[in-house]
Amino acid sequence: MLDFLQLDFYLSLGGLVAGLMVGLTGMGGAALVTPMLVLLFGVSPAAAVSSDVVASAVMKPVGAFVHIRAKSVHWRLVWWLSVGSVPAVLLGTLVFAKVLNTDAAAETIRTWIGVVLVIALIAMIAKGFVAKRAGTIRSQSELLGTTMPVKIPQTIVLGAVVGFFVGLTSVGSGSLIVTSLLLLYPLLRPSVLVGTDLTQAVPMLIAGAIAHAGFGEISIAVVISLLIGQIPGVWIGARMSSRYDGHALRWLLMVVLAATAAKLLGAPSIIAGMIALVGMGVVGVLVVRDRGK
Repeated sequence: MLDFLQLDFYLSLGGLVAGLMVGLTGMGGAALVTPMLVLLFGVSPAAAVSSDVVASAVMKPVGAFVHIRAKSVHWRLVWWLSVGSVPAVLLGTLVFAKVLNTDAAAETIRTWIGVVLVIALIAMIAKGFVAKRAGTIRSQSELLGTTMPVKIPQTIVLGAVVGFFVGLTSVGSGSLIVTSLLLLYPLLRPSVLVGTDLTQAVPMLIAGAIAHAGFGEISIAVVISLLIGQIPGVWIGARMSSRYDGHALRWLLMVVLAATAAKLLGAPSIIAGMIALVGMGVVGVLVVRDRGK
């Protein structure tokens, strides 16, 4: 009983951190939670993916609600992203379910998570360059809000790619969307970018949660433990997002993604540890440098 309560507490603490990250930056929820469940708590990769999709389907509406109240959601973008992501998340879940019937299911899903984490890491690194380009364009033009014109074909394709990854691994609904939206819509206001990202994930994750409930391996205890931390975390993070740009947190998240991806893809623990230590050192230098400016 004591071990279960201890597991419950640490899962909730991890959920709190992930929720804060999502609320502040619109990214990092599943990218933190799914590897945490597999590597730290020994949850099977299949149960980690399915449980995280269900927990995220409950958590994301909380953060989205804050932005909806603040009127920082671009509803046409949400609609066209959902046109691509909802059917794609169902397709990704079907592929996930087929793999569950194979002997190497755990290793295959673990590898998928590692690969998508690498893609998410690349997207986050690219976001720095994309954000600089967007900043240059913004300095020359007026920022656009919730009435900005939508590039429909590109937006649908973006939603479909992300939806498939989410159905397959639970990762990608924030980290991939934010970077891609910045690339497609550099004049989008930052608050609308985060609000739109959180809101577009809701229908996709609800569809994914229903599909995983039918085909996946959900652990109710894991879902509840995560939500105890995630719900207040995403609420607090979303409320803070208008006052904090989240740069240091994004650097820290990139370090965590690099180390966990290496571990999931089979790298020795010492290599993953070195990546984490070096990354933390670099983040520390960047934070000190920024404060000195």
